[in-house]
Amino acid sequence: MFTVYVYVLDTLADWELGYVTAELSSRRFFRKDAPEVSVKTVAISKEPIKTMGGLTIVPDCTIDDILVSEKSVLLLPGANTWDNPKHGAIIEKAGELLSVGAMVCAICGATVALANAGLLDQRPHTSNGAGYLEMASPAYKGQKFFADTPSVADHNLITASSTGALLWAKQIIERLDVFQHDTLEAWYAYFSTGEVQHFFALMQTLSENR
Repeated sequence: MFTVYVYVLDTLADWELGYVTAELSSRRFFRKDAPEVSVKTVAISKEPIKTMGGLTIVPDCTIDDILVSEKSVLLLPGANTWDNPKHGAIIEKAGELLSVGAMVCAICGATVALANAGLLDQRPHTSNGAGYLEMASPAYKGQKFFADTPSVADHNLITASSTGALLWAKQIIERLDVFQHDTLEAWYAYFSTGEVQHFFALMQTLSENR
């Protein structure tokens, strides 16, 4: 079973997590033999946090509860509060997870926190446009590994810009191998274009694969 830990912090950018958490939690498009996935919110403490959208989240667990295992997945959303030193604990945990082959998936401002820790210096990655990480992270040395694209998957590290939430979700789902390939392609085509034929193709894959 995979355990997906969603790090929550004040000013969390709600929309950046919506696609991936909805699909992993609902299992509505999972293939019939997909592995089990548990989604948990994690934070520094169990005190409620307030998202950028004004929603209150009470974390399920704390950083100390994260199991360092290949079956763990850490999602790091964007937020305006990543510059607070207290978030260093989750970035340290991210480094531990990457070292054992676990997935770490960061989007928007969370990529700056990874850059500050040197975790992007030697791996393909992206962020909020060329030059953003140099501006936001004086310690950043990964320029030659930067790709100016919405989301980049490099084995167990998946990074995205603030506009890359949909592709980021697709790459996470693909890595977890919980959708049939044709289901995932139709799902992505529908949500990225809004064209109705992709919706019917998505529904067709479900009838064929179940």
